Amino acid sequence: MPTERSERARTEPRVDVRKTYKLYIGGAFPRSESGRSYPVTDARGRFLANASLASRKDARDAVQAAGKAFGGWSGRTAYNRGQILYRIAELLEGRREQFVGEVAAGEGVTRPRADAVVSAAIDRWVWYAGWADKLAQVLGSSNQVAGPYFDFSVPEPTGAVAVVAPQRSSLLGLVSVVAPVIVSGNTCVVLAAEERPLPGVTLTEVLATSDLPGGVVNLLTGRVTEVAPWLASHMDVKAVDLTGVEDAALAAELERAAADNLKRVLPPPSVRVDWTRDPGVNRLRAFLETKTVWHPVGV
Repeated sequence: MPTERSERARTEPRVDVRKTYKLYIGGAFPRSESGRSYPVTDARGRFLANASLASRKDARDAVQAAGKAFGGWSGRTAYNRGQILYRIAELLEGRREQFVGEVAAGEGVTRPRADAVVSAAIDRWVWYAGWADKLAQVLGSSNQVAGPYFDFSVPEPTGAVAVVAPQRSSLLGLVSVVAPVIVSGNTCVVLAAEERPLPGVTLTEVLATSDLPGGVVNLLTGRVTEVAPWLASHMDVKAVDLTGVEDAALAAELERAAADNLKRVLPPPSVRVDWTRDPGVNRLRAFLETKTVWHPVGV
């Protein structure tokens, strides 16, 4: 039988449990070394949670984690990478309701619209998982040469890639820039959407419970103007994706910083991207090197 106390507890309003989300570095969830955080609000300005304000040291730690993970991740078979990405898609499906709520609140869309966005993000992740063991056949080639040689060109991953995630598409855009980087064997440091970081943080919780090795994806939250320059200028970052940089002057500054060690640079799009459209293979090509191998023909 319910007691008077239990009945009263059911009718009294609960006190909100306010969350302060952490960073995701090397498979763990550390606080920012600076101890700073900032409030994340929904599209109407209502408080949702606090997110960590990443610092220069946090960026360095994330790049170091990505560098350590690169050898093991790039050394796995393409088939195995595809299996791991598909498992992540399964886990994304299991967290659907949480993603729907976060997308609806952060992007100011209806729940049916947010549900469609989450479905598209999961489908996009599955689509990229399917590319894992097909990249070499589609992007590589067997070259005809004048001489008794076999000549093959094969795609190889670049290394640690810094990614500034799209600011307006907090989940579908994020998936569309992260998945093509890691499916080919690269590792990455992602700076989540500054005002809408919660779907990205939830994605890291999915990654942490999947088979993805720690350090393959590292996620920072905070100010683009503060963190992106440290990533673009870091000598252990081999490429940068500036898709989420909306300020032209900042983008030019980041490109100049990236030139110091000849990083590959994917510049910001000139027009707003429709993330629901077929992504094609351009992002799969963006952070791959082409290695050409010569081998004498046996007799």
